[in-house]
Amino acid sequence: MQVLEAVTKAKESAGKREFKQSYDLSVNIGGLNLKAPESRISKELVLPHGRGKTPKICLISNSIQYENRLTQAEMDALARDKKSAKRITREYDFFMSEPSMMVAVGKSLGRYLGPVGKMPSIIPPGANIEKFVEMKSKSVKLRIKDSPVIHCVVGAEDMQDSDVSENINHVIDEIKKILPGKGKVKSAYIKLTMGKAMKIDIASYQ
Repeated sequence: MQVLEAVTKAKESAGKREFKQSYDLSVNIGGLNLKAPESRISKELVLPHGRGKTPKICLISNSIQYENRLTQAEMDALARDKKSAKRITREYDFFMSEPSMMVAVGKSLGRYLGPVGKMPSIIPPGANIEKFVEMKSKSVKLRIKDSPVIHCVVGAEDMQDSDVSENINHVIDEIKKILPGKGKVKSAYIKLTMGKAMKIDIASYQ
């Protein structure tokens, strides 16, 4: 079915819940050699209409004030506390860091952030932190590691169906651009957290 119809049916199938559900997109990729380095895709993409929910972002910095911040002293403590380092990795969706703090990141969190695709984005010197966070809040990660499938959030149930559809179109178009060699989009499904997966007709993307 077409994207907008799939989004509408996904919402109908999920019904109302006591929490705000997210739209989850799954895109199956064909023609990839997962042993080849170029097939290990990892890219952040800003959604045109945002995620619908504000992701939890952690800033690693000594000098920039932010509500969720880790300082050098706290990073040093995490380097000695594996349990807390793993918890921090799970707790946040995205990490940002000043360039000068990346050595501390490597020592304390690098071994945990790297495997799950959460290594920090570098904050350019003099960047407007509010705008940087705003852009990050609208971003999703497109990632392929051990299986040829990309999963990402593309909206929330209280968003307009048309906005979610535009987010989906943007994600699939971007995936097509970054696939190496013979890689191609085989199929795509959209669902709300507690709903059924609806298959999207990908013919229009070919």
